[in-house]
Amino acid sequence: MIRYPNGKTFQPKKTVSSQNRQKKPLTYSNRGMTLEDDLNETNKYYLAKQIAVIHKKPTPVQIVNVHYPKRSAAVIKEAYFKQSSTTDYNGLYKGRYIDFEAKETKNTTSFPLQNFHDHQIEHMKQVTAQDGICFVIISAFGQVYFLEAEKLFYFWERKEKNGRKSIRKDELNEAAFPISLGYSPRIDYISIIEQLYFSPNP
Repeated sequence: MIRYPNGKTFQPKKTVSSQNRQKKPLTYSNRGMTLEDDLNETNKYYLAKQIAVIHKKPTPVQIVNVHYPKRSAAVIKEAYFKQSSTTDYNGLYKGRYIDFEAKETKNTTSFPLQNFHDHQIEHMKQVTAQDGICFVIISAFGQVYFLEAEKLFYFWERKEKNGRKSIRKDELNEAAFPISLGYSPRIDYISIIEQLYFSPNP
């Protein structure tokens, strides 16, 4: 049995038969893939093409109950997913350190900042202070966005000063870069990094 930090039991995703699946217009929310799935496929593409080396950090697990049926084997009976102290992904692109978080919301009007934790924001600030490339990839409103960490900090600090606790849809559209979904790569965030950090100023 594996549990999340909030105590809920981990449940594997259930598959839906093709007969029960309704045909809907192709949008990000009903493609059958999660944001994490698409980013993992994107990172595999970057690695295979020698574009960048980006990996998802493993979720830390705390084992609390192990059964030893025999000396040569051990069976984990109970474990908990621990809350990550940093972000989801990191790696290298053209000699620069890359560090980013991925978040999704089903909210149709705004992106809740409660999706982030204080320690994640602190980590991102430490990365940017060392000249790392730090950002957030957000799936919201049927779109995928690339939001630079520095812009996220503005919205976070507004919240900390008893301001709005979310990013409005129009604010996200103005502050972030939209990423069109493709085939290979699926979420081409490297093209935005190239434009922001490596292209010569016009």
